[in-house]
Amino acid sequence: MRAFVFPGQGSQAVGMGRELAEAFPTARLVFEEVDDALSQKLSRLMFEGDERDLTLTENAQPALMAVSLAVVRVLEQEGGFELAERASFVAGHSLGEYSALCAARCLGLDDTARLLKRRGLAMQRAVPVGTGAMAALLGLELEAVRAIAEAARTDPETGLEEVCAPANDNAPGQVVVSGHKDAVDRAVALAAEQGARRSIILPVSAPFHCALMQPAADEMAEALGEVTLAPPAAPLISNVTASPQSDPAAIRRLLVEQVTGLVRWRESVAAMRALGVEQLVELGAGKVLTGLARRIDRELSAVAIGQPAEVESFLRAE
Repeated sequence: MRAFVFPGQGSQAVGMGRELAEAFPTARLVFEEVDDALSQKLSRLMFEGDERDLTLTENAQPALMAVSLAVVRVLEQEGGFELAERASFVAGHSLGEYSALCAARCLGLDDTARLLKRRGLAMQRAVPVGTGAMAALLGLELEAVRAIAEAARTDPETGLEEVCAPANDNAPGQVVVSGHKDAVDRAVALAAEQGARRSIILPVSAPFHCALMQPAADEMAEALGEVTLAPPAAPLISNVTASPQSDPAAIRRLLVEQVTGLVRWRESVAAMRALGVEQLVELGAGKVLTGLARRIDRELSAVAIGQPAEVESFLRAE
């Protein structure tokens, strides 16, 4: 069995998608369709723009989806590889869930691009810049990080409660916390005391996947209510539940919950393995999920497809 997985924010880089567009007319059409849907030359920003502009959440989210769907369309239309027929499951890391649902024909490409643009803007608006932060705590497991986050919520000087919670359970020993900046700083200090190998403050513009994102969740509930979701051609392994989902109403609700909820990626990969998946195929920019898969389960095969040579190698092997 095979599952197709789709990367989240952090995998973006200037130049992504350019070689696909140069090599495959089908990929060019995807980028043009996304540009038209957003009334924005997003592809130009992706291919040759400024890294700071590409990293903005409102741009990075639809851009990463566009690269993933360009790979999907090339495999399908130029390689004769029908993803819907070959996938036992699909999954995506945070925004990657939207890419996964588009690939599985639950969402149309235009709607997916517009939803991700709106999601990025809503997340950025939810918290003033500098108020929140995220940090990766390395060398500690989820339950230890939960306890650290809970202890870090209280400001020792004022006694006031702030937000601090696990945001991404990415792999064994790699958990990200999110919340108010001072609370995240306290979590980093506590993690060091409790034996964390290292902690890294992440270069993000907002504290994703925590309660501070509730205004963005409310906006996405409205946005998702305005589009049609079809049953996906392959079940989605949800970030929120780490279990298969095929009902459009449940998927719509979980996409809203995902904005403030923990991304249970480690559990999601383990769940796919338990369901019989032997190979993960990462479609899109970078190889982050491929690397995480190997840390989660060394016996799980994982391959990343994001460049023309990788597309051709994959199709030859089929």
